Amino acid sequence: MAKTFYITTPIYYPSGKLHIGNTYTTVLCDTLKRYKELRGYDTYYLTGMDEHGKKIETVANDRGIAPIDHVTEMAEETKALWDRLNIRYDDFIRTTEKRHKTVVQKIFERLLDQGDIYLGTYKGYYCMPCESFYTETQLNENHTCPDCGRETAQLEEESYFFKLGKYQKRLLQFIEQNPDFITPETRKNEVVSFIQQGLNDLSVSRTTFDWGIKVVSNPKHVVYVWIDALSNYISALGYSTDQNQKYDKYWNGDEVVHVVGKDILRFHAIYWPIMLMALDIPVNFKLHAHGFYMMKDGKMSKSKGQVVYPDIILKRYGLDELRYFLLRELPYGSDGVFTPETFVERINFDLANDFGNLLNRTVSMINKYFEGTINNLDLTPTAFDDDLNKTITEAVHENKKHMNNLKVAQAVQDIWKLISRTNKYIDETMPWVLAKDEEKRNELQNVLYHLSESLRHIGILLKPILIEAVPSLFNQLNVRKENTTWDSLEFGIVKMYSVIKKPIPLFPRLDVDEEVEAIRELLLGKDEEKENLKKIPEISIEDFVKIDFRIGKVIASEKHPDADKLLVSKIDLGNNDIRQIVSGIANDYTPESIIGKHVVVVTNLKPVKLRGILSEGMILAGSNKKTLEVLFAEKLNAGDAVK
Repeated sequence: MAKTFYITTPIYYPSGKLHIGNTYTTVLCDTLKRYKELRGYDTYYLTGMDEHGKKIETVANDRGIAPIDHVTEMAEETKALWDRLNIRYDDFIRTTEKRHKTVVQKIFERLLDQGDIYLGTYKGYYCMPCESFYTETQLNENHTCPDCGRETAQLEEESYFFKLGKYQKRLLQFIEQNPDFITPETRKNEVVSFIQQGLNDLSVSRTTFDWGIKVVSNPKHVVYVWIDALSNYISALGYSTDQNQKYDKYWNGDEVVHVVGKDILRFHAIYWPIMLMALDIPVNFKLHAHGFYMMKDGKMSKSKGQVVYPDIILKRYGLDELRYFLLRELPYGSDGVFTPETFVERINFDLANDFGNLLNRTVSMINKYFEGTINNLDLTPTAFDDDLNKTITEAVHENKKHMNNLKVAQAVQDIWKLISRTNKYIDETMPWVLAKDEEKRNELQNVLYHLSESLRHIGILLKPILIEAVPSLFNQLNVRKENTTWDSLEFGIVKMYSVIKKPIPLFPRLDVDEEVEAIRELLLGKDEEKENLKKIPEISIEDFVKIDFRIGKVIASEKHPDADKLLVSKIDLGNNDIRQIVSGIANDYTPESIIGKHVVVVTNLKPVKLRGILSEGMILAGSNKKTLEVLFAEKLNAGDAVK
């Protein structure tokens, strides 16, 4: 019977569009599933959506729709994205599904009945985006969230609490006895240090919103996010139901791996195993917490226009290009950096030059020198064969070791060492020189056979990673299906290669300058901006005259105390009408440079607060991808109308 392998992503929060950070986690799990399938495992891959909470309720209300309609829309968009990325998940769990709700309610009532949960009152600082409470000592300055930096609100409410401290010693012992429970090692050390400081009881219900799973015995409470969300890993398998065959098979099977981002490490490494201990469920999983994809200037930020969305990359460059970059550029245990330059270089150098060109040259030479067919009979060895064969063996061994330890970036590098060595083998043996000497024909065939066998090994190792290019490689070399399995990673088992008449490039080379500029525009949302401009509806002259444009004189200006990009200016609009206006021009203008200038102001906008400071109008400016320019008036005076 085949060994089992159960792998999960975190369930994603449907408050906005998924970016390449979420995509990395999903692609990583897909790659590991494909690798285990290649090795002959019985695999099961779970992903899904975490659909409850105050934040979802608020987002839905802002959109003017019901929460269930919002989360359903987001779930369908997410599944469509994973389909476009050819993610081979086996189940997509939604926490609004009945199969999940029933399990969560059973878990909550059981923990309550056995005294692991009790009713009390919670008072603390709450961050809605993070769905987390913090004590005052945990907060940053100005009572901002220690994780996301946003403002928190002080709340007090009745709540159920989970006795984490009751299981503190047991959890520490478990981690000590299972040193590979949390990877990388640095993440494990963080968790141990946190536990040793002492675990406070965890608030596990809310009464201030309704969008959640009701507590059966006290329906004014909804089950809070972590008991709700974390339970998905077993509710999807049918735990505590009549349909529990998958639970018995996969949770109690050979390997269970949770893959998460480092930002939710604590919840998975502490709350989840303690929940399982309290429920007498075996803690069978291993937890891998990876780093983030960053921009050159720091963490991705929607407000800064620095977010990479997978659809944009996928549409312009292709699936394998995106998968390769994501898996190659995030080092094990560290953060990775996305830059347009690095992305284009990886495609050109690694995929097009090193890998694609190796296949092109091999197919072309077999056609040129042997009319498309070679075999492994009557081969004359070269002085370089043994070293290439050794590299092939080492690549298989190292790739297997690194994939088994979830070190996928290193496993990719193992394959590229073999690709580089195979390219070097061409330079060493110089088949174009051998072709000029008829007596060297067997030696030439030996060289081309070694190139073909090396490419076949490369293709097998790349099957979990490059899911479109590898079938093309096997097709161009005419490799039978039985010789593309993990068990066929043995040099010499293919007796003959009959290649296609003309090689098909796997990865076209890109114009570096052109593509770097294109990616920068895409990252800054220029394409979306152009599309939005096309969608702006026509207005009538009656609509236009409702807007009051006037000339204003800047009489004072200073930096916003809490926002680097904002200036707070006093503007004289004539007739003793002085307004305070907050404008996002601080990156292009100093306060001193605009004092005394005449600007165009929209005066009849509804006043709003920007980062806590009232703004009573808007300064007009133009912008492109290079600069922003305020519209100054040279001859008009304060109070003059603009028509």
